[in-house]
Amino acid sequence: MNNFSFFNRTNIQQELQNTEFDVLIIGGGITGAGIALDAASRGMKVALIEKNDFASGTSSKSTKLIHGGLRYLKQFDFWLVKEVGTERAIVHKLAPHLVIPEKMILPLIEGGTYGSWLTSIGLKVYDVLASVEGDDKRKMLDKQEALEKEPLLPESILNGAGFYAEYRTDDARLTIEILKTASQYDAQIINYTEATEFIYEDKRVVGASVTDTFNGKQFDIKAKYVVNAAGPWVDELRQINNSKIGKRLHLTKGVHLVVPHEKLPVKQSVYFDIPDGRMMFAIPRGKVTYFGTTDTNYQENKDKVETSIVDALYLIEAVNNMFPEIHLTLEDIESSWAGLRPLIHEEGKSASELSRKDEIFVSDTKLISIAGGKLTGYRKMAERIVDIIAKKMKRRFETEFEPIQTEDIILTGGPFQNYKSVKLYTKQVAKRIKVDGLTKQDANYLVHNYGKQTDVILDKFDEFTTIENIDQRLLKAEIWFTIQHEMTCTPTDFFMRRTGRLFFDKPSVDLFKNFTLTEFKNYFNWDDTTTQNQLQKLNDKIAIAINFA
Repeated sequence: MNNFSFFNRTNIQQELQNTEFDVLIIGGGITGAGIALDAASRGMKVALIEKNDFASGTSSKSTKLIHGGLRYLKQFDFWLVKEVGTERAIVHKLAPHLVIPEKMILPLIEGGTYGSWLTSIGLKVYDVLASVEGDDKRKMLDKQEALEKEPLLPESILNGAGFYAEYRTDDARLTIEILKTASQYDAQIINYTEATEFIYEDKRVVGASVTDTFNGKQFDIKAKYVVNAAGPWVDELRQINNSKIGKRLHLTKGVHLVVPHEKLPVKQSVYFDIPDGRMMFAIPRGKVTYFGTTDTNYQENKDKVETSIVDALYLIEAVNNMFPEIHLTLEDIESSWAGLRPLIHEEGKSASELSRKDEIFVSDTKLISIAGGKLTGYRKMAERIVDIIAKKMKRRFETEFEPIQTEDIILTGGPFQNYKSVKLYTKQVAKRIKVDGLTKQDANYLVHNYGKQTDVILDKFDEFTTIENIDQRLLKAEIWFTIQHEMTCTPTDFFMRRTGRLFFDKPSVDLFKNFTLTEFKNYFNWDDTTTQNQLQKLNDKIAIAINFA
């Protein structure tokens, strides 16, 4: 049985109860995942719990870019640009099928944020700080060249453009692959398990009491150190620990909208001005284009973050303003997502002015909390946390651990030598599935989601010959793979975080919702009540994605 599977939950729970871990991580987003892999690969005994599904908070709701932080140059945050720029190249090396080169065009418009000279200097500094090489280095385009690259740009006010490299990803898939890789280093990892209170000995945190949110089962997990990596919920855990003092979180909401690509047919990603002085992305992805983001203060329910009508109209207006030939309306929106940024509060600063740097807090009871930071910087954030734990372990127990390993640990789905080999493998997959009537677009989807694990899915696909509908047959193979190898527990996990279909292929969710539900019912032997509950939960998530409060 695969260790990282729903069907291994009982074994994992036994292990969690019977082991004293070096570190217990609370939070299964990108930050917690990064810490689990770093600590486990250095030889620590690691446990990680997540109260919902992995990556269900901030880590599935970003702009889905591993980017070098160009906008932080405006805040003169050179250190952050250097760190995330360098990290971007490393993460691309670790998972080139998931972290995909994506050219970005930055239009220079009359009265816009960036002038030609400053943009040229800024992008040059960006190249140097982020160690950009080869074809990825920035180019400055004149008006005509910019319009050739992106004909939708506003010709009447366009002066030219900057052209530079970013990387596109699927944040939830990246989180899952890091967790799966950590599991291979014997980290004990489980979702749908909530920390309800801390366990103390001699006024130190030495573990947590937890509850399985499926069946209500309660048990304790003991650990020498506990890390609170709960993202937007960090302060809740600090509150339980009576250590919410000093700095606190400042949550801001980011919203993205998705339209069919023909409604906003940009040829490549665009980073453009909004009339209120902010900047925004429009990014083509397969059958759709998505755009965002907003940056507004948020103090409502963290477990149900929704796109408001104000958010949606703001983004639509921004797109229509930048692209004169585009006339989007609310009816064009196919899907959306809204997420929270757990930033560190700074008195007197607006949401978009707050630093994206991470901060670490250690309480009097030795609870270690981390908040802030960027998707791109997950590995360095993990390194800082694990360095702290390693030093404490050495001082208290004279235990020595390996130095950081994660710069060279290829994530599950690899290895690929580089992005050229990803493209070559995609061609091979396209050739293999063409005989069954699947397309090159299907091959792209599979490889960019699963990398070389696509072979495992297609071997299973070849077994399901009794299913006539080819899309259902592929879906059945994907469902099998994500349940057996990715701890998928519900259809919502599958459609939102294992495949991203709810965001990037919403029609397929409508089409195959009932088929998928039946598959899950059969795998997990659900009764009719459980099945209906899971359908309702999925319908609720679909409603949040398509309706604006």
